[in-house]
Amino acid sequence: MLQLKAVVAGYGGGSVLQGVDLVCAKGTVTCVVGPNGAGKSTVLRVISGLLAPAEGEIRMDGEPIGGRPPDEILRRGIAQVPQSHALFPAMSVRENVLMGGYLIRKDHRLLRERLDQVMDRIPLVVERARDHAGNLSGGQRRMVEIARCLMLDPRLILLDEPSLGLDPRGLAGVAEVIRRLNEAGTTVLLVEQNVRLGLALATHGVVMEGGRVRLAGTAAAVRDNPEIASLYLGGETRWTSESPPPSRTGRPGSPPTA
Repeated sequence: MLQLKAVVAGYGGGSVLQGVDLVCAKGTVTCVVGPNGAGKSTVLRVISGLLAPAEGEIRMDGEPIGGRPPDEILRRGIAQVPQSHALFPAMSVRENVLMGGYLIRKDHRLLRERLDQVMDRIPLVVERARDHAGNLSGGQRRMVEIARCLMLDPRLILLDEPSLGLDPRGLAGVAEVIRRLNEAGTTVLLVEQNVRLGLALATHGVVMEGGRVRLAGTAAAVRDNPEIASLYLGGETRWTSESPPPSRTGRPGSPPTA
């Protein structure tokens, strides 16, 4: 469905991504993990059109999309939920969700159909429809952000740190929404600092370090990799910039895959 090949990208003349190869197959949940500064969020930005790649290819269903403007990427079925909270706090939940249908705003019938679909998939939108978004908890805000992006019926959703700043209850609610989306056929690519949560949600895992993919495979294979398990899952489950990087070769004797 989505393929990145030798992608180089960065900011202000510097390269954060150093030749990223990544595949996201249809119907999967792919989780990208790694230390701070590894380039995880930058990968999402080049896919969504917020950052143009300097080199390499990005393809969706075989068609090149690298460097295309964000509105075109949206029309191709790719939507991103950013890391920072991005709701309009003084607007109601329903109004925030409707903002996600901006590209189809002139088709009132379709807009209503999409809103009905979103309310069926995420009941919180019905329960808190008239409440100001600023009065929601962190987990509820994240659910509304996901609901808003569903207004365009995306085939691929990009989630940047969906667990950031959430308490256990909020984490559980957001995780359940992601599972239901995938069960309904939506492909998900997420970046997570919470390694244990991210790999538990995912079908496939990708480990990045230094702007490159160092290990990729099924979520179980990445989770069970001896070095990943001992370094990042034995106790603390959040990567920090001080954490040692994963092996450049994955399992002993095995080359990295992407």
